[in-house]
Amino acid sequence: MKILLSIRPEFVDEIRSGRKLFEYRKGIFRKRVDKVVVYSTEPCGRVVGEFEVKAVLQDAPDKLWNKTSKFSGISHDFFEEYFDGRETAYAIEIENYQEYEIPRKIQELFPNVKAAPQSFIYV
Repeated sequence: MKILLSIRPEFVDEIRSGRKLFEYRKGIFRKRVDKVVVYSTEPCGRVVGEFEVKAVLQDAPDKLWNKTSKFSGISHDFFEEYFDGRETAYAIEIENYQEYEIPRKIQELFPNVKAAPQSFIYV
């Protein structure tokens, strides 16, 4: 199964550089997902690459941070703010990120998708 995941451009840059090997989420997909297609949100507004899902980690936010912070690609303050009030946090472990040679509009790759997902959609 494959999903289209919206990620902010500054975090896409961190993934591209190899400094971010975990994509954090408040909620997670229910089906088994092997591949993530990356949509870089505005101002880029394009599908820019894809990666394999090595694992999905689930834990209390503080424990998840301790496991993943070295390759989080974000500050601890940002992490704390993002998961404020949450008992559970998720991290998608990124493996084999591949940048597309030419970034594409969503509809070029997925004609049935009318707009960028708020979080993710199955494709």
